[in-house]
Amino acid sequence: MDAKTGSIEGGCPVPHDGGVRSLLGRTNKDWWPDMLATEILTPNGPSNPLGADFDYAEAFNTIDYKALKADLTALMTDSQPWWPADYGHYGPFFIRMAWHAAGTYRTADGRGGANSGQQRFAPLDSWPDNGNLDKARRLLWPIKQKYGTAISWADLFILAGNVAIESMGGPTFGFGGGRADVFEPERDIYWGSEDKWVNEGVQTRIDPEHGFEQIEGPLAAIQMGLIYVNPEGPQGNPHNDEGMARDMKETFRRMAMNDEETVALTAGGHTFGKAHGNGDASTLGAAPSGGDITAMGFGWVSNQDHGGIGEHTITSGIEGAWTNTPFEWSENYFRLLLDYDYELVQSPAGANQWQPIDQKEEDMAPAAWDPSIKVPTMMTTADMQLKRDPEYRRISEKFRNDPKAFADAFARAWFKLTHRDMGPKTRYLGPEVPAEDLIWQDPVPAGTMPSDALVSEVKQKIADSGLTVAQLVKTAWASASTYRKTDYRGGANGARIALAPQKDWEVNEPAELKKVLDTLDGLRGDMSLADAIVLGGVVGLEQAGAGKVPFTGGRGDATQDQTDVESFDWLEPEADAFRNYLGKKKLAVKTEEMMLDRASLLGLSVPEMTALIGGLRVLGANHGDSGHGHFTEQSGKLTNDYFVNLLDMTNVWKATDDSQQDFVATDRKDGGEKWKATRADLIFGSNSELRAVAEVYAQKGGEEKLKADFVKAWTKVMDADRFDLTMAKYHKG
Repeated sequence: MDAKTGSIEGGCPVPHDGGVRSLLGRTNKDWWPDMLATEILTPNGPSNPLGADFDYAEAFNTIDYKALKADLTALMTDSQPWWPADYGHYGPFFIRMAWHAAGTYRTADGRGGANSGQQRFAPLDSWPDNGNLDKARRLLWPIKQKYGTAISWADLFILAGNVAIESMGGPTFGFGGGRADVFEPERDIYWGSEDKWVNEGVQTRIDPEHGFEQIEGPLAAIQMGLIYVNPEGPQGNPHNDEGMARDMKETFRRMAMNDEETVALTAGGHTFGKAHGNGDASTLGAAPSGGDITAMGFGWVSNQDHGGIGEHTITSGIEGAWTNTPFEWSENYFRLLLDYDYELVQSPAGANQWQPIDQKEEDMAPAAWDPSIKVPTMMTTADMQLKRDPEYRRISEKFRNDPKAFADAFARAWFKLTHRDMGPKTRYLGPEVPAEDLIWQDPVPAGTMPSDALVSEVKQKIADSGLTVAQLVKTAWASASTYRKTDYRGGANGARIALAPQKDWEVNEPAELKKVLDTLDGLRGDMSLADAIVLGGVVGLEQAGAGKVPFTGGRGDATQDQTDVESFDWLEPEADAFRNYLGKKKLAVKTEEMMLDRASLLGLSVPEMTALIGGLRVLGANHGDSGHGHFTEQSGKLTNDYFVNLLDMTNVWKATDDSQQDFVATDRKDGGEKWKATRADLIFGSNSELRAVAEVYAQKGGEEKLKADFVKAWTKVMDADRFDLTMAKYHKG
């Protein structure tokens, strides 16, 4: 399997029927069959009580930010009897809540993360790794209730984590608001195919024979129900140091973190608080999504007389603090980790953990409920790799010897952890947005809005350039269609299609792409290359008979130095049905499911996806000028020929080989060959829902409707990343 995309050689390493997984994997109903089926109402519209027109950015700008932070600071030490605070301070609890809200992000498809407050919903609210975070969210409820729609849950989770760090003397780098809540689970996220949670005998997602490149598809966590790795070791084995370090490096890499950021986050986060495993985990009740109705959304409720709270809390099963100062920022984590030898012990809940040998009393931690009592600190097997793995050890020694560098690295890594799914910095709101541009924010210099005269001049030059409709359309599509609504990355702004790595992607046909870009670059004058690329698409469509195509300029051009090549490499598609492109490797899901996934990332509806594919086919936008799906004798014209000929009952379709990827149509009467197609074409005739839409475009009057719908969907993709325009009014002054 390819480490980035989930493509497989010889079948998927996780068992599935036929060796191919479902696009969505297991659903909430699979895990909790008795859950209320609220999705029955989704055909009536999304679950958004605020309405589609609610402007969260405008609401956020009305907030008394200073007062909100003051209220959060007061909350940190306002211990509640129904869930008392360790050491009298909720700070570590809220750090964990924020970390786990953000930590589901994976760079392969941009899904997960804190951006929409998904931790409130299944499956995340009931993952084993999120045990007892339901209580953290309830502790925040009075503040959310007070400030209402001016602060989203998604923003509140992260801001609470920031305030928690600051209230314990720790360093932060800043905060950007702008995350808007959703009100139902995001059902397009593939969380995995396993039917068991972590610690239920499930194999790690890393194949023991092939190493870390075997993680399935876009997944990043090592096992179902984990945010990152099993802290006790691979499959709970505390003696597998090589496997533990491997798991950590790969899963953090898939979450956009390098080794230094991983060490800084681990050490900084574990400077605070304690783990909870002081009791028998079998006494805990069901997770929130499977709990009794009287629990009112609480999960993991203990059936013991003590209620499983306070000193009896069981969460991870690991028990103890990492440092002797668990309620304040310090450099004690590295000192204790590196200066002591450790022995393997078990927590009261039976979890494997490591304890210092002959620990001095002054290095012991206070008991969370009685500071006069000293208890040994501990480390997890994951922590021990910061000492045992050579590269992690080098970084740990560096941070130990330079506390300022450690503090800065932690603050920056925490900011990246909690903001990397927010997209360009123009989307950030609030008084604590850092001025510094960071490369993982995909910075793009501000563009200049071209005059109408310049647009007209460049349009005419492009029309007279000799570039074909197919060349212009393919280039504009290749540039803009990298956009993903999940983490707001990609898109045409920045013209990164002219830079590494995008200029060299196979799907972009590098040699042909260079010819087009060189021509556009020579014609654009004072217009940005990004604008010229999109304008070229407009020229191509208008030449193809699409009518007047909207164009909004003002994009900027990024430089190679502003482009994180490794990070952008994750955006390379292994399949793009819009260009009828399929890479050389077999995929873990069917071609048509990859089509839906890419349409989902672009934020398209079924009709929008259908119109775009049908239009792009007849315009000649196929990769490599392939004839598959090019069901027309009027190549380069925007017609409805694709749908008319696809649904023609004189066609008899047959696969060309056992791969069931390519097909040929022969005439039902004389057997003559008529058309070639891929799965991404035939699905519009074979799937009843897609066929219903295709029929609209194939019937009388369908051509004019197709043109209108195509142009509207095309413009939506071209402008999807124009946050420089949509957010401008919120940054005035």
